[in-house]
This record gives sequence, C-alpha cells and structure tokens, in this order.
Amino acid sequence: MPPSTVVVDSPVLFDPGAAVTEWSAVRPLPPLAEPSFGEGWTWQILPDGLMYRSYLAGGRESRFASHWAGTNDGDSVWDITLGGRVGVLRYGTDDPLWPEGWQIGLEGAAFPRLTLDTQRDLVAVDFRVGVPLTFHQGPWETKFAYYHLSSHLGDEFILKNPQVARLNYARDAFVFGLGWRPHADWRLYGEVGYAFYIAGGAAPWEFQFGAEFSPMQPTTFRGAPFVAVNSRLREEVNYSGNLTAQAGWQWRGTSGHLFRMGYLYFNGKSDQFQFHREHEQLHAVGLWYDY
Repeated sequence: MPPSTVVVDSPVLFDPGAAVTEWSAVRPLPPLAEPSFGEGWTWQILPDGLMYRSYLAGGRESRFASHWAGTNDGDSVWDITLGGRVGVLRYGTDDPLWPEGWQIGLEGAAFPRLTLDTQRDLVAVDFRVGVPLTFHQGPWETKFAYYHLSSHLGDEFILKNPQVARLNYARDAFVFGLGWRPHADWRLYGEVGYAFYIAGGAAPWEFQFGAEFSPMQPTTFRGAPFVAVNSRLREEVNYSGNLTAQAGWQWRGTSGHLFRMGYLYFNGKSDQFQFHREHEQLHAVGLWYDY
C-alpha cells in the first residue's frame, strides 16, 4: 500500500469525556442517561463513597483543608478546616466512586482562623456537625440534612482586642440541596436552608448555588484540572453574602477521595461567623481533601 494512502475503518464521533482521558485511569463511569432504579441495590453498613458530594468551593463544608490568605486590609491569615464526611447506612449500589441509591451519613468540622503575621494567634473558630440524608440516581442528586453551627472568638484575640464584642452566634438548620450533572464531570447545584433555632445575630434563611468541573474518574499521578464557583446569600446580612472561586489541580482515588491544590478567591461577607457582618476580600493558596 502506498505510504500516502489513508484507510478509515469507521467514523469517529466526538466524546465529551475524551478531553480528560489522558489525565484519568481507564475506568468508565456508568452512563448518566441509563439509570437502573433499584437494580443491584443492597443494604450496606458504613459504605464507601458519597451520594451527594461536598461543594468544592463551599466555605463551610466538612473536609480537611488549609488556606494561606492575604486580606483586603493587608493582614495574612491561616484558615483551616479539620473534619470530614462519612456514610453510615446505604440502600443502593456498592460502587464507591459512583454510587446510586439512598444514604444517611455524618459530617462535622472545626474551622479555626489563625494569624500569620504575629504568633499564630487564634482569631476565631466555628464548629459544625450534621446528619445528611442523600439520594443519587442518574444525573440527579439530592440532599436533606440537619446541621448545627456555632461560632467562638479566640482567647488570644480577646486579650489583644478587648473592645471587640464576642457573639454567641449559633444556628440549627434544615437544608435541602439539588444537584444536576449534564456530564459526569460537571455539576450545577442549589441549596436552601432554614434555621429553626438562631442566636447571636443569625437569621433563619440562607441560600447557596454554584457550578463545578471536576473529573470523576480516578486519576494517574498526573492528576487533572478543576474549577469551582460558589455563592451563598444570607438573610442576616439582608440577603447579601459572598462569592468564592477556586481553580487548580486534583487527584482522585478509586474510592472517590479527592485531593486538590490551587488558588482561592473570596469576596463578600465573612465566613467566620464572629465577623459575619464584615466584608472580606481574600486571595489564597489552598489544599483540600474530600471524602
């Protein structure tokens, strides 16, 4: 056959997931358009994987994370998240990466903020604990959850700033979240929450919504890019709120656990609820680990 001859065996169709093939190990995900309600579902205790994963750019999600940030007033702070999420009981499939069915879990975290410019003083710390009931089927995922959140001013900050009044901020809330995946690697979501107990300046209603790109297949050592944006609006600040954007590189294991590193931009009312009425603008580098 002459070297210039080209033989085409079959037409090649565009695959929207092909762009991440070189980053990911070869493990195809179930097609989003072919749900199998109840097929292969079993009861499982302490299952691996999550039906409704944490919002990548969500500021008060239970995970492990560390941000080194510069603020708009010239200070440097170290925001840390110490926590995680686990499944307790599932009726569904046993795939840890892409499970379908119903699941009840537990989540909890502490969110301390330390100073970087002085002696690593504790500025404030928020605590969160919750019980999410989640469902995933095809491209749709939902969450109904209870959580408690309380906020506390740091001892060192109180001693150095006696003029600052401590808030007894607390809220007990129910939330409903809905997510949709037009493609396995893309998610659009919205969430509404109502607090039935409030204190310290909290108000009942809160809303958040966002979008994210995060390849769901397990990655090789090369990893893959991710991008995420989240906005949260709160009644206690007249339905103002904040905007968070993240971008960077990620590595995902076969269990679905996710490690990320990258850049974070935050603009709006503070996520530290001792200062929930104050405006912040942060530029940060961050590390995140999600279950």
